[in-house]
Amino acid sequence: MRPFLVLLHRWFGLAAAGFLFIAGLTGAVIAFDHELDAALNPAFFEARGTGPARSALGLADALEAAEPRLRLRYLPLQAEPGHTLLAMVEPREPGTPLGYNQVALDPATGQVQARRQWGALSLSRENLLPFLYALHYSLHLPEAGGIAWGIWLMGLIGIAWVLDCFVALALSFPSPRQWRKSLAFRWAKGGHALTFDLHRSGGVWLWALVLVIALTSVAMNLRQQVVVPLVSRVSTLTPGPFETRTPGATPVAPRLTRAQAVAAAEALARQRGVSQPAGGVFHAAEIGVYGVGFFEAGNDHGDGGLGNPWIYVDSRDGRFAGAVIPGQGTAGDLYLQAQFPLHSGRILGLPGRILVAALGLAVAALSATGVLVWLRKARARRHAARLSSPPALETSRA
Repeated sequence: MRPFLVLLHRWFGLAAAGFLFIAGLTGAVIAFDHELDAALNPAFFEARGTGPARSALGLADALEAAEPRLRLRYLPLQAEPGHTLLAMVEPREPGTPLGYNQVALDPATGQVQARRQWGALSLSRENLLPFLYALHYSLHLPEAGGIAWGIWLMGLIGIAWVLDCFVALALSFPSPRQWRKSLAFRWAKGGHALTFDLHRSGGVWLWALVLVIALTSVAMNLRQQVVVPLVSRVSTLTPGPFETRTPGATPVAPRLTRAQAVAAAEALARQRGVSQPAGGVFHAAEIGVYGVGFFEAGNDHGDGGLGNPWIYVDSRDGRFAGAVIPGQGTAGDLYLQAQFPLHSGRILGLPGRILVAALGLAVAALSATGVLVWLRKARARRHAARLSSPPALETSRA
């Protein structure tokens, strides 16, 4: 059995090492993507105007009136003092690209300070952090035939990674009597011995954390295709609008304004005990739904706990269309709520993000040391094969 597990671990490691190395390094960076992006691109984050902030909803209406080719996909409803409103936009008419999908609005003047195509395949200063973010989960592989190939590929690698975590753990303890060796590092010896220990013992010490990252990576990429069907087998799930509504061929024109949608969501949120203010609103035209998130300015990612509450309303009549209230729902609902906070480390706030950044570097190191161990053993096998083979001259004489 052990030789078979060795082969499984070896070939998965070699096949996935490059992908996990990239995912680890990019994951370490994007744990602080907002802060790094702000340092690189102050025009996108630091408001230039002075004076009191105007209504974000009013600024959105003014922007759409000034640039009728676009409509806002996502709008923050409040900005941190001195910061811009980072809004996502999309073409009003499908098939007519704008050349950008994110704008930075000055909350005092409504001026568009900067535009960019978030996630573009570019290493320019303004696109670097979004590029790394998209590289992390999709490798920037294009969608074709209605399939997001990069997202699927990284999700399938995640599934194999979960299984390999258990294979690696079994291989890390070959002898019950010598289990301490599987936890030790031969720092003084260095060389291949230390490389091997960093790979094996490092993997053992970090095993539970790596397994969490692997499991949640599957949920990030293959939530509807894999995780939801599996979780629904053991727990009832509360369906949301993205599960109950099928995207139409043409966008659903909203009859409610954003202001009306926010007001309807605020009333529904109060009924459900949500105390945070409305912090952002998005419109999913493909299914005819507004989503309103409840959080303080600057906490749109939901640092601490299971994230932010979201209320969904129908964009035509304001009827309740679903809700995600952290900590509420079935066991399956709570499991799904925990996936992004666990994967990003945000469930523990800043300490969790630091931990995930360090873990990303560790995953990259485990991938690299695994390849180095294989190269050393492959050279040793080739050398042994040469020594065991008879010299060519003697063979010919025989």
